[in-house]
Amino acid sequence: MIRAGDALLAEGRKVRPKPLATEAICSGVSGLESSTIGKKLSNPPGVTTTMQLEDRLGIRLFQRSTRRVALTEAGAAYRQALSGILPQIREAERAAISFQKEAVGRLRVSAPPDLGHLVIVPAVSEFLKLNPAVSVELDLSHRPVNLVEDGFDLAIRGRLEVDINLITRQLATSSIVISASPAYIAEHGVPMTPHDLVHHACLHFAEPRWGRIWPFSRDGEEFRIPIVPRLELNHSLGLRDAAVLGLGIVLLPDFVVGEDLRQGRLVRLLPDWDISTIQLQAVYPANRHIAVKVRRFVSFLAGKLRP
Repeated sequence: MIRAGDALLAEGRKVRPKPLATEAICSGVSGLESSTIGKKLSNPPGVTTTMQLEDRLGIRLFQRSTRRVALTEAGAAYRQALSGILPQIREAERAAISFQKEAVGRLRVSAPPDLGHLVIVPAVSEFLKLNPAVSVELDLSHRPVNLVEDGFDLAIRGRLEVDINLITRQLATSSIVISASPAYIAEHGVPMTPHDLVHHACLHFAEPRWGRIWPFSRDGEEFRIPIVPRLELNHSLGLRDAAVLGLGIVLLPDFVVGEDLRQGRLVRLLPDWDISTIQLQAVYPANRHIAVKVRRFVSFLAGKLRP
């Protein structure tokens, strides 16, 4: 599901025009009645814009009549002061606007270590080749991040709480798989039901929110199986390695163990039982002006993860 706001991913947004009052003052024209800017200043939006500037400064900058708009002495002094810095202001505007027109600059991404190592890093490598003006800073950790306060452009997560200040885009769905090595199965046998796990060595991902429970379901009935772990780790790749070495039975996402299952290093167990899935999601601040680098990377990642 893509929440409202993902329409902002569409490319090609228009940038706002330069402030009309500043353009008029910096144009160096004292009589503006025949210029395009002068005509715009005579219209209600132009009058409002210039009056707002005058109100903020507390002084009249323009003399207006039905035929003529001219700078006052204060307006001329204001223009003289602005003329020295206007090129730098325009260059700063062009630099900022470039982030809305092209994929440029540093992209800060937060992701879990396992997902980052197996999925994000390979995708980033390809993305950087296609976007040479972008650099990526990738933070791989399980720690919660505040995207705005911590300065991240986006985060990739498997489980996310709804936040109205964030845009969430689903990237892929990953199944949870229970498996063990051929060596472990040869020595300890195969569990026939989830309840048989009490007689087996279980390798458990340590996450306080989930407890030591493995969830299963079949025919609409749910079973929450308590386990006594032989090994607990807060790192999926470490658990996978322990399972491949024959230490026990492990419950992990298919993006972690998929290649080991295909190569025969692990064997899927309890195939007739359903286990939960993980929704892989990209999340980024809800903002009207989403940088091209963010839009492009999210779309690229969604394409790479699409089945």
